[in-house]
Amino acid sequence: MEKLIITLAPTGNVPTREMTPHVPTRPEEIAKDAVECFHAGASVLHIHARDDEGRPTHLHDYFADIFAALDDTCCPIIRQISTGARAGKTPEDRAQALALNPASASLSTGSSNFPNSPNVNDPPLVRFLAKTMLERNIKPEIEVFDTAMIWNALDFRKEGLLKDPLQFNLVMGVKGSQPATAKQLFHLVECLPPGCVWSVSAVGPAHVPLSTIAIALGGHVRVGLEDNVYYAKGVLATNLALVQRIAAIAKAFGREIATVEDTRRILGL
Repeated sequence: MEKLIITLAPTGNVPTREMTPHVPTRPEEIAKDAVECFHAGASVLHIHARDDEGRPTHLHDYFADIFAALDDTCCPIIRQISTGARAGKTPEDRAQALALNPASASLSTGSSNFPNSPNVNDPPLVRFLAKTMLERNIKPEIEVFDTAMIWNALDFRKEGLLKDPLQFNLVMGVKGSQPATAKQLFHLVECLPPGCVWSVSAVGPAHVPLSTIAIALGGHVRVGLEDNVYYAKGVLATNLALVQRIAAIAKAFGREIATVEDTRRILGL
């Protein structure tokens, strides 16, 4: 079985300081958590940016500030930026930070629902983002909020916009989208194409069980305050504690943790 890639999603668009004092929103805070979690086993950093008021932003300069803070740490963690719909609306908005040429970027290949708004990713927008990533040699991580997004990704591969090995992140438990259940996870895995790389991001109390199933099946895991503010019922999480728990579960399974070099090989970066 391949080594386990642990992706850290430290910030996201939703968590606020009112929800948890542990969410990093400033560049230096994100960099600090990245370094700590890298040493605990994380090899990929999924990056969202916040503006000076702590609100989600798509603007290039805010992502550039995070990259500069990471540069100052000399941490080799792989940088993956979000092109999600909450921070930017137009294709050009959502592609702004791709000019920083990160190793990886998120790509939702269809539309779904968030709790209070639609997650709109129409085909022209997806093609624009995929083409931009292809031209810049940025690896797309295909964010799967509903099963149809797998089949959409295969269609984009036929068009030449996505290249093997395809990388999928199965996002489960977002209210309005697919449920965080073992049955749904098994269904998603059965739908995946041969030779792809996949991970699970489970929101809510099913995070640990579904992450454990993913580890057992040979998949990978994303953790972080973007997905789960709580470590357990009534106990606030930290990014470091979430990474440490997954690393400990993997150790109990006898599955090695992927280094940055391993992760680059596995993802074909």
